Amino acid sequence: MSDLSARLAAVDAAIADAARAGGRDPSELTRIVVTKFHPPELVRALHGLGVADVGENRQQEITAKIAEVGDLPGLRWHFIGQAQRNKARALRQAASHVPLTVHSVDRDRLADALHSAADDGDPTLDVLIQVNLTDDPGRGGVVPDGVEALATHVLGLPSLRLRGVMAVAPLGEPAAPAFERLRSCADVVRALDPAADWISAGMTADFAEAIAVGATHLRIGTAITGPRPTGG
Repeated sequence: MSDLSARLAAVDAAIADAARAGGRDPSELTRIVVTKFHPPELVRALHGLGVADVGENRQQEITAKIAEVGDLPGLRWHFIGQAQRNKARALRQAASHVPLTVHSVDRDRLADALHSAADDGDPTLDVLIQVNLTDDPGRGGVVPDGVEALATHVLGLPSLRLRGVMAVAPLGEPAAPAFERLRSCADVVRALDPAADWISAGMTADFAEAIAVGATHLRIGTAITGPRPTGG
């Protein structure tokens, strides 16, 4: 626990320094701790240290962890992995029990599946549009030129609430110019809905660059949690 607390404090201090260097208030930023492949006990330990936002990459894992530790008060969950249409109902079911945001909506059909999976009385599901900042069509995300059309589509689905955009910096390219492209996409979305002002960007190696271009949500994993369990 002491090591976990020290790592969390060190990352939070670095985030605060990067925010102040960019003329921003650190309180504007949401730090999401990615607990991929770690046991639910780690989520409980993080919550005890004041963590309010945790993220997972796989539907099965987020569903299992919510079932085990979803009763922790004030904890918000973030699904940040690639979402498949056949997992839409499971994600909606998870979101009926806890606050959950899906960061990875990248096509109309996925948005439609998440909307269709809503049952009467389900809360509105917060979603972000994932943008592909690479030239590789196999990477997750909509191309920047497709952001406006996808955002317009999502805004027409009443069971979804569009919160903004998300992206992962490309490998082999400086993060800063890539995140500038994401910022341009965020501007397109905000022109359609000023309330959709989240920018989910920045991980352990590049959160300072993300903060500099206006990121609001940072996804930090092993720098806080430590190495993932063997086999993860």
